Amino acid sequence: MELLVEPIMELVKCLGRSVRTYLDYHLTFDEAVSDIRRELEVLNRRKEDINLSIQSHTSLGKEVKHEVQGWLKRVQEINNEVEDIQEKTQRVKWYSKGRLGKLVRKNMEVVKRIHEQGSFPDGLIVDRPPRGIKLPTENVVGEDSAKEKIRGHLMGNEVIKIGVCGVGGVGKTTIIKHINNELLSVTDFDRVIWVTVSYPLDVIKLQENIARHFGKELPKVPEGEEKERRAATLMSIMEGVGRYVLILDDVWEVFSLIEVGILEPTMQNGSKIVITSRSIAVCQKMGCEIVKVEPLSFQESLNLFLDKVGHQVLEVPNLEGILKLIVEECGGLPLAIVVIAESMKGEDDAHVWKNALTELREGVKSVTGSDQKIFKRLRFSYDRLNNFEIQSCFLYCSLFPEDYPFWRKELIERWIDEGLIDGLGSREATYDKGHTFLSSLVKNCLLEKTVHWGDDAFKMHDVLRDMAIKSIGPEFGYMAKAGMKLTEVPDECGWGNDLKKVSLMENNISKIPLGLCPKCPTLSTLILSNNRNLSEIPESFFEGMPELKVLDLSKTDIEALPNSISNMTKLSSMRLAWCNRLRYLPSLAKLRALKKLDLFSSGIKVVPQGIEKLISLEYLFLSCCDNLEEIPMGMLSDLSNLQYLFLVSKKLKMKGEEVERLGKLETFEGVFDDIQGYNHFVKSQDFQILTDYKIGVKEPYSEFDPNIDPEELVVNIHNCDLEEEGIVLPNNLQVLMVRMCRNMRSSLNKVALLEKATELRYCHIKDCEDMECVVDLNSSSYPVLDKLEQLVLWGLPKLSVLVRVEGVATPPHIFSNLKMLSIWLCSGMRKLLPLELVQAFQNLEEIDVGRCEQMEEIIASSDSDASSDKLTFPKLRRLKLLDLPQLKSICSAKGVMVCDSIEEIEILRCQELKRIPVQLHCFIDPE
Repeated sequence: MELLVEPIMELVKCLGRSVRTYLDYHLTFDEAVSDIRRELEVLNRRKEDINLSIQSHTSLGKEVKHEVQGWLKRVQEINNEVEDIQEKTQRVKWYSKGRLGKLVRKNMEVVKRIHEQGSFPDGLIVDRPPRGIKLPTENVVGEDSAKEKIRGHLMGNEVIKIGVCGVGGVGKTTIIKHINNELLSVTDFDRVIWVTVSYPLDVIKLQENIARHFGKELPKVPEGEEKERRAATLMSIMEGVGRYVLILDDVWEVFSLIEVGILEPTMQNGSKIVITSRSIAVCQKMGCEIVKVEPLSFQESLNLFLDKVGHQVLEVPNLEGILKLIVEECGGLPLAIVVIAESMKGEDDAHVWKNALTELREGVKSVTGSDQKIFKRLRFSYDRLNNFEIQSCFLYCSLFPEDYPFWRKELIERWIDEGLIDGLGSREATYDKGHTFLSSLVKNCLLEKTVHWGDDAFKMHDVLRDMAIKSIGPEFGYMAKAGMKLTEVPDECGWGNDLKKVSLMENNISKIPLGLCPKCPTLSTLILSNNRNLSEIPESFFEGMPELKVLDLSKTDIEALPNSISNMTKLSSMRLAWCNRLRYLPSLAKLRALKKLDLFSSGIKVVPQGIEKLISLEYLFLSCCDNLEEIPMGMLSDLSNLQYLFLVSKKLKMKGEEVERLGKLETFEGVFDDIQGYNHFVKSQDFQILTDYKIGVKEPYSEFDPNIDPEELVVNIHNCDLEEEGIVLPNNLQVLMVRMCRNMRSSLNKVALLEKATELRYCHIKDCEDMECVVDLNSSSYPVLDKLEQLVLWGLPKLSVLVRVEGVATPPHIFSNLKMLSIWLCSGMRKLLPLELVQAFQNLEEIDVGRCEQMEEIIASSDSDASSDKLTFPKLRRLKLLDLPQLKSICSAKGVMVCDSIEEIEILRCQELKRIPVQLHCFIDPE
């Protein structure tokens, strides 16, 4: 046969490429089959590792990410396909091997590609959606009748839709927040879902908000099919959640539940829907049983007012009568009562109270209509702020859509951009003043605390927003048309000469007409963000806005900015974040007043021309610009006023000396290209003034690590030789991540100045193959790590002990604050904790050990162990031991772990373990 191959190949060369390829598949068929089996084994081992990691975490209120589920599904599919091919190989004819060989090679490439996709640097799991979200609430005064009716309908079997109605400010939402929280404390319903609807109704946004409460994302579908396709998906999601209560707050118009995709509640499925609305007609048309919330009685109003203003005010002579008249002017509306009472708190001069009564009465008598009456009552509290800066900050919030959630940092940043907070030299001092303004608005009930997707936030009550827009905004040149579902910008007649701030954000504007040139000589702020389909802005559009200072085009689809931007010399803030298709910016050289440039996650490929001329620039955000490959050498050093610098991207690496020259820098996030540049920067004087940093060496840190607080100070070291190059750590470091580093065999002792990093809270060491122990007490110096709360060790094959203690007295404070210890894939480790260290771990709350093939003992025994030894872990809540095939004991043969706080013990695939010596507070015998 071999004698024929060479002449056959010569013949094939003459027949053409396709025949040669076919013969190649034929001749290498057996080799290809072996190769695909081998590649599939590698893939399945990766799948097994991922499944084991998932098993170790999903019991703690977590669930698998959708992308991971999809990857596991693809692994199963390719396994099925390869199995089918292998069956065919058993019966394939000699002349068909070429065709089947081609299929084998094709599938082998698929196997390799799936294996490459099986790396999930941001983790495998996310928090499982809770039953509902507990909302911040105020105490409810009165309204007992309404609350009892709502509770009765929810727990009874006769009513399935409840409409809670009443005028604005009467307390509908406050009552339902209390009901929401009460429902979370009982088990009658599987889910309690709170969604704010607001005006105007946005069906797609409503669908997304409901789906997110179930931890799901609705699919992107072609335009014109969104609502129907998404409704079908949402309906299928809701069908699998059991009994639910869906609370739809602030509904203004009738809509079909079916068209949205909301599963209709029925007697059979036991679910309920609660709607709050100012309109009884809306609730009736949606099939609701009406519960009307009435204004408070005078006595209830007086009690609420006194609770807020302080009962000691009654001790002021001649004040009680005036106070009662002011309460009467509030009309029994809790919102007005609370806001006015807070504005009068601490005032003990009867003349001031008398004047307040006069202002309230004059305001109310000057207008008609229920909304206008409450507007005037609420404006009274705005006027009494007696601080133009804080009043301006309040009014600015009305530019955003109804019920818009403000995160603290974002809102203060926007106030700074607008110049509403006087510059105080440092960014930190300006932030402190912003926090003070925000606290004042919350204290005076002009902003309220809320929860948005599990995070603390702030919002403006819709009645207060209406008051700001209709009663105050026109006086200051505000035009707020945010979230109004506009498809076009106003024509030139719709832009007034006296406009100062315009918001068109969160609309459906897709284009601005060619030649449109609004004449706005005093316009200082223009917000066009979140118009997702806006792709082009004509040259003429900005030409009539010579005083424009703040421009927000973030989250739009623009590809280029018009050249007229180059001449906007008054511009001080330009937001272009999440403009993924943005490629071109004209020269910025003339924008000498620009203080903030935000290009986060934009599509730019090069740094904008003229950026080095921006002598006033204080805030530069270039993170996640994945097409941006370099920062021109020397550019940063020209920006001597920079206070905030964000440069975290896949391809972007920094030189230490470039950042070192920025003497005013307070916040820095970036990646250095080598450890020498990083060390040089950390040792510099300029580093000492940083108040916030997240620094990577060669690779950025993962923003999605659930163990890291966004406010913490982070250093991530990747793929460095720590013995040869050395590493310097800041004294105030809180999070240290070390990955794929070499020459760590002598433990963390080799990390210079680690013993001085006294604030270190979280340490994660991964894939450092040389590391033999974490701390070596035999060394002349070692870190005590007494503030460390979480220690994660992953993929350290030579790690043999956590702490090397032979012949050395154990320091009393080492690891004394450790709460979580997680060790995985450390195949050389036999004993987890030396007996001498048990006393140091009294704050330990979680032990998580997995895939350590040689692990034999969790707490090492010694020859002197007494039979009555009790090892106390008073705060231990979770003990997880997974896939430890050699584990024979948790502690000594007669020892007992006393764990009075234990909540969860999970032990899987530990075949040699015969005894679990854990004494619980409710059990005595550990056998």
